[in-house]
Amino acid sequence: MDEIKVDVAIIGSGTSGLNAMGRVRKAGKSFVLINGGEAGTTCARVGCMPSKVLIQVAEDFHRRKLFSRCGIKNHENMSLDHADVMEYVQDIRDIFVDRVLSHTTDEMGEEFIEGYARFIEAGLLEIDNGQRIRADKVIIATGSSPILPEDWRQFGERVITTDELFELEDLPESMAVIGLGVIGLELGQSLNRLGVKVTGFDLAGSVGNLQDPSVIESVLRTIGDEMPLHMGYPANIEATENEQLRVSAGEQSVVVDKVLVCLGRHPNLSRLGLKKIGVQHDNRGIPVFNRNTMQLGDWPIFIAGDVNHERGILHEAGDEGKMAGFNAANDTVRAFKRKTPLSINFCDPNIAIIGERYNALDMNETAIGEIAMAPVGRALIMGKNKGIIRLYACKADGRLLGAELFAVKGENLAHLLAWSIQMGMTVGEMLRMPFYHPVMEEALQAALYDLYYKLDCKNDGDITELTNL
Repeated sequence: MDEIKVDVAIIGSGTSGLNAMGRVRKAGKSFVLINGGEAGTTCARVGCMPSKVLIQVAEDFHRRKLFSRCGIKNHENMSLDHADVMEYVQDIRDIFVDRVLSHTTDEMGEEFIEGYARFIEAGLLEIDNGQRIRADKVIIATGSSPILPEDWRQFGERVITTDELFELEDLPESMAVIGLGVIGLELGQSLNRLGVKVTGFDLAGSVGNLQDPSVIESVLRTIGDEMPLHMGYPANIEATENEQLRVSAGEQSVVVDKVLVCLGRHPNLSRLGLKKIGVQHDNRGIPVFNRNTMQLGDWPIFIAGDVNHERGILHEAGDEGKMAGFNAANDTVRAFKRKTPLSINFCDPNIAIIGERYNALDMNETAIGEIAMAPVGRALIMGKNKGIIRLYACKADGRLLGAELFAVKGENLAHLLAWSIQMGMTVGEMLRMPFYHPVMEEALQAALYDLYYKLDCKNDGDITELTNL
């Protein structure tokens, strides 16, 4: 079989690979996009989008519990058809996948190659059908896959990951969710609200990747009121005589129809053969790369997205793909500034983590402001006045450093905080911004005031809403 020669070979047609392709194509370079397995991006197929459809249905149905106190009558007979719910989730999911494919790989022709690639040498790839690609530069964007312990595979379809969840035609009566990070917490709460009897398990004492103890406590109390959460012990699965599964952790045990495993994702690196060509790896088995250029050492190889195990979030994967694509398409490698870290969990209320992490803060130099959501007017009107906002700032100069929050409309508040941090704003400068009434942003305003009066050096002048001409 003839060898194909291109300027850039991109392995993986997910979010990072497609963004990389856009930069390479814009530069006028020849390229191929190689993809093994399902196309259509993890986000559209089994991640962000189908999960948000399920979450929205669950939230809409859960809202009925507030109707009686609002004077809305005759809602007691509302019911839910799980099969119809899953069909709806799959229909909307397919729309998102089709949009991705129709605007990308469906129109590519010979530039798109289906198959798994491995390195023969730095600039030479072999596809599993025997075809070879010689490229001046290579971009690795092979994504990640859900972690499923080998011992649990013996239980077959009774133990699933997110790769299988959105293919279910119906929902079970009961389910254990093992792993209460972002995905496990979102889906566990939503499935419980849809009428599945859910029990959550996590080895850690935290949920949703949170670190701030005040926010963790608020989340565990609030979501723990909706469904049992068993924390701090490893989970074990055993088969029962009636084809169900017993999940145990510490002294806690529950029998369920299915188990949803949400233990994170591992990078899709095993097929590539990077170690064989001499690429340096860290102690986790991840290729060593520059986080501002995406380059592997001095190799003509770049890595982007979930596969580098750095920031497994779509907007970060897109940015990394753009950086990798730009550098692969140019003779000079350029370093780019990373955006302020931003993570949002779409449980209800939302969890958000912005900027510097709580565990990395120097508490001798950091002030913390907070507001509990209970008295916030707009949240009370919506019947969602649970949670807390915690803000972190440098005591010396008042710069906002980071935040963790558990609040309704947290997805919106988080963006304001991330933008402010990236702009280098101080707490005083943020308080001089306009705040309408009554809105959720007033909760943020209250937390900022609490934070401002804890700063050592209040060098922002008058922090009233009036600014001198």
